Amino acid sequence: MAVKKPRDPQDVSYTWPVIFAVAVHLLIVLISVIHWPEGDAEPDSSSIVQATLVRTDAYTDQAPQANDQSAAMEAADETAEEPVVDTQSEDEEAAEQAQAAEEQAEREAAEAEAQALEEARAEAEAEAQRRQEEAEALAERQREAEQQRRQEEAEAEQRREAEEQRRQEEAEAEAQRQREAEEQRQQEEAEAEAQRQREAEEQRRQEEAEAEAERQREAEAEAEREREAEQQRRQEEAEAEAQRQREAEEQQRLQAEAEAAMQRQLEGEAQAAAEARQAAQAANSFLTIVKRAVEQAWIIPSEAGDSMSATLQVRLGPSGEVLATSVVSSSGNNTFDRSAMQAVEHAAPFGELRELPTEQQRNLRQFNLRFTPGDVR
Repeated sequence: MAVKKPRDPQDVSYTWPVIFAVAVHLLIVLISVIHWPEGDAEPDSSSIVQATLVRTDAYTDQAPQANDQSAAMEAADETAEEPVVDTQSEDEEAAEQAQAAEEQAEREAAEAEAQALEEARAEAEAEAQRRQEEAEALAERQREAEQQRRQEEAEAEQRREAEEQRRQEEAEAEAQRQREAEEQRQQEEAEAEAQRQREAEEQRRQEEAEAEAERQREAEAEAEREREAEQQRRQEEAEAEAQRQREAEEQQRLQAEAEAAMQRQLEGEAQAAAEARQAAQAANSFLTIVKRAVEQAWIIPSEAGDSMSATLQVRLGPSGEVLATSVVSSSGNNTFDRSAMQAVEHAAPFGELRELPTEQQRNLRQFNLRFTPGDVR
């Protein structure tokens, strides 16, 4: 904002006071050159008139003097109307009176000029004082405006700093919340992983206990069969004597039965081989299903090369859920290995395991998977 330079209080124009003083001097000269006509031996009836030019707008205090002069002129007119006595003394007296009136007018004019000059000087001083006061008031207003502007700028700067401080505090608080949320997430993931490991360990122990109980039951059953066989053998030995007596008659029947038993055994072996082939096919089919599901769930890292490879060991529960995964052969890249383990977890559970026979389920609850990006892409 441009600031108008205040006017110097001493820079006062004296044009009008000079003009006024010149006009007063001209008025005084005009009054001094005006004379009343001298009286003749036979004066006419004209009056003796004294003319005085007065500026009523500039000299209001000369009104009483003008009234006195008017009264004197009226008195002179009245005297002129009377018969004039042609005497020398009367003319001299009139001249003296005119001279006295002229001197009185000159004095009054000089006093009026001095008073006018004094009033002009006082007016000039008052004008200078007024202009100085206006300049000081203007400068004061400008100082106040500048001070107000600086104060507003300072307040605006304080508000900007406060806003910046508030935004910085909000950003720090948001960063703190994000850090706390990330720590909470990592803690929850660690707790979930620990819980999964505990559950997997508990499941493994339970399975081992069940397997041990199953082995004990099988051992007891085998012992029972052996006892029964021993008992049967003794009974057969006891009956052998009787049997030898019937051997002759039943030799042919026994031979036929032996042949029939041999045939059944051959048929049983053939059926067992067929069942074994079916079990192998079912196992291969299940592993193929697992591999396809894992490949679909596998998000291959961008930095993984086609030559990279990792082998994982997968252990399943009875319902096909993943109990544990471990790296058997690492690819040398932690991100690659971690993506393979996540693919197994995302593809689980493998419910097809429940559709297999119990014996095959036991055999397929632990297997290895090999991950190679070149085989999937």
